Amino acid sequence: MTPPADHPATPAPRIGVLIVNLGTPDAPDAKAVKRYLREFLSDRRVVEIPPLLWQPILRGIILNTRPAKSAHAYQAVWTTEGSPLAVHTRNVAGVLKGQWGEAVMVDWAMRYGNPAIAERIGALKAAGCERILIVPLYPQYSGATTASVTDAVGAALADMRWQPAIRTVPPYHDDPAYIDALAASITSQLREIAFTPERIVASFHGMPERTLKLGDPYHCQCVKTARLLGEALGRPIELSFQSRFGRAKWLEPETESTLRGLAQDGVRDVAVITPGFAADCLETLEEIGLRGRDVFLEAGGQNFALLRCLNAEPDAIHLYRRLISRELAGWLDEL
Repeated sequence: MTPPADHPATPAPRIGVLIVNLGTPDAPDAKAVKRYLREFLSDRRVVEIPPLLWQPILRGIILNTRPAKSAHAYQAVWTTEGSPLAVHTRNVAGVLKGQWGEAVMVDWAMRYGNPAIAERIGALKAAGCERILIVPLYPQYSGATTASVTDAVGAALADMRWQPAIRTVPPYHDDPAYIDALAASITSQLREIAFTPERIVASFHGMPERTLKLGDPYHCQCVKTARLLGEALGRPIELSFQSRFGRAKWLEPETESTLRGLAQDGVRDVAVITPGFAADCLETLEEIGLRGRDVFLEAGGQNFALLRCLNAEPDAIHLYRRLISRELAGWLDEL
């Protein structure tokens, strides 16, 4: 059918794949960090305290004290290309481009900060993507991470008259391809370091303990990941949780306490992995690689190694190709 002469131009139908990670400030300075923290800590999925109680604390105390300290931490890990998290996430999207032909566009976004989810969904739709697959780079599901991405996608769609169809890659904490990718990456990196670790500690991002009691599956999925990874490596994995915030009781054991306790018990050589993070970031490079190292060595440890996240390495790309191809099934056939 030939459209009328005055019909607006429409692009050919395509499929969009949007890789999404947590977020990062635009720069390692207090102003940018404050802007980022305001958005991040205002998310009701992240901080579940009623806004009438929380916002005065956030705006009156936290945003006036924490940005400068956090900016200093970001400066310790910032690269010439920018934030490590943004660099690695962008690289993942870059390597995946073209993997499913020209009819599939691959883009990336951040839940907090830039590029924003709404902006990139709009760009994909404008380019003809009538179907978009959202790929949250969170192996383990949490309301504060995976669900928050879904919330942001829904908010973006609420402002669109012509909405694309949406699918979301589910959590992959026990997917064999994920466990295989982790095991291969860890095995390779252990060959690179100059010592054989007596213990391997798997540090996951912490969550308030109440989230577990409220039914969030995050803790259980972290435990399962660590168990399956230990089986794949043929050695036990020490599980711990990092990044506590505030006075509430958080998931335990806590990572710094675990590292200190190992050293005090006579363990001299430790390697730390962070399988809950898809890409190296402030929480891995600074919190574990610098502060965690200091805690272990000051308590009597001798050798410490932080192993890299999957980032955009071949093992990661193989994993994401498998996860994405599985979710694109059916859509690709209709192009």
